[in-house]
Amino acid sequence: MKPSNTIALAMLGLYFAVGISDANEQRESSVKHVAGAFDVKIKVLQPDNEPARAANVGRMSLEKQYKGDLAASSTGEMLYSGDGSTSGSYVAIERVSGSLHGRKGSFMLVHHSLMNRGTPENWIITVVPDSGTDELQGLKGSFKIIIDKGQHFYEFDYTLAE
Repeated sequence: MKPSNTIALAMLGLYFAVGISDANEQRESSVKHVAGAFDVKIKVLQPDNEPARAANVGRMSLEKQYKGDLAASSTGEMLYSGDGSTSGSYVAIERVSGSLHGRKGSFMLVHHSLMNRGTPENWIITVVPDSGTDELQGLKGSFKIIIDKGQHFYEFDYTLAE
């Protein structure tokens, strides 16, 4: 089996694993909430393989600057289907680096959303488990993006181990 297939199968197995907990997990503080604005630059990239081109899957790079209690920058990549004005979907992953309520470090966000006739549905953005570094180790949370009149805003509910 090719290494890439092995990794894909392992990730799939991790996705379906349920009820696994770490008995030594640190006590978490209460849920905190931050909100603010962010700027985003999106660059359309060419699909890098024939199956992606044949499936009409698009790629974009992301660069963001978060403002407020999340003072950070991020880079990432998005895969999408559809043109964004009708129906389609996207998945993305981004690394956020900076400070969250004054605590410095980085973490990964994973995105998933469906577009139904121009309206986002099932838009889920979460912190990738164990992706927090430095003072953000143990970070867990869910992220929400609001787009109003072309401006981007975020709301982030999170917990951090004490």
